[in-house]
Amino acid sequence: MSDDRLRMTPGPTEVPSRVRERMSEPTWNPDVESEFFEFYRVLTDKLEPVYGGDDVAILSGEGILGLEAAIASLVAEGDRVLCVSNGIYGDGFADFVETYGGEAVTCRSPSTDPLDLEAVESTLADGEFDVATMVHCETPTGTLNDLEPVLSLLEDHDALSVVDAVSSLGGAPVPVDEIDVCLGASQKCFSAPPGLCVLSVSDRAWEKIESFETRSFYADLEPWRTAADEEWFPYTHATSNLFALDAAIDAILEEGVESVFDRHADAATLCRDRARELGLEIYPESDDLASPTVTAIRLEGRAQEVQQQVQDEHDIVLSTGLGEHEDDILRVGHMGHNARRERVERTMDAIEAVLE
Repeated sequence: MSDDRLRMTPGPTEVPSRVRERMSEPTWNPDVESEFFEFYRVLTDKLEPVYGGDDVAILSGEGILGLEAAIASLVAEGDRVLCVSNGIYGDGFADFVETYGGEAVTCRSPSTDPLDLEAVESTLADGEFDVATMVHCETPTGTLNDLEPVLSLLEDHDALSVVDAVSSLGGAPVPVDEIDVCLGASQKCFSAPPGLCVLSVSDRAWEKIESFETRSFYADLEPWRTAADEEWFPYTHATSNLFALDAAIDAILEEGVESVFDRHADAATLCRDRARELGLEIYPESDDLASPTVTAIRLEGRAQEVQQQVQDEHDIVLSTGLGEHEDDILRVGHMGHNARRERVERTMDAIEAVLE
């Protein structure tokens, strides 16, 4: 079936043909075929240049599984967790913390602002925290957070850091070497099908993970530290999805990680420039906060209407905001395979035509 629809959403992104073809290869039995374990080890090694170090694990499950698994595996009953947030996903970490018996303390700033460093410093000074969470790219608002100042404070206070980099990893630099658990997903900047979450884990995070018994089985990270070496996974892995991810990572490494970052930055600049030429405002307004993987355009009360028109009249799929921004923000995803000038031009031409 031919499908010429252009899906410029901030994930899932378009899956290139070489990745789809790799996914269609015969499925191995990951429980009994030794070749699979060697393949998995090689794949996690390939991911390390994208991550920049630390042990990498790949779990069967959409990116949200990684967020829950990090909390389930790091937060013991009664642990205090600082949730640093300026958006929906930053707030969402607190729900996971409370689900697993931790005490969540949210340090929130408006979604138009950067993470509040002074508030974080003040909160850390008021008491001890075992873990802290934050989001690199708040996809619903197209906001990219500067993590390093916060990570430095957390290190000073000996708090383990958990970062949701699901919509930035592979499309923008992430300070992974300063993060204890860094979370990504296959369907975003990697341009592989949905179904896998990838994460890096520091040695001190592994120590915490192994120090207590989590209340979850599927979301328990502990077995993944030695699973590949011991050739035993806690559940049957998603072999075909891993084949696809392998092909997607090959494409990134062939292009070069820095070149991939440059391509994303160029696509984002073009998208913002075209939007402003149309008299539209970007959310957030400051380019210093704008993500290279997704652009959020302000369309007060019109986002869903424009989204539908662009799809019906131009066969281009876009996303709107979430929650309170559902009808006020139109989002253009230029991540992964879609971070290309010609795709952004086509998308912005369609938006321009609808708004005329």
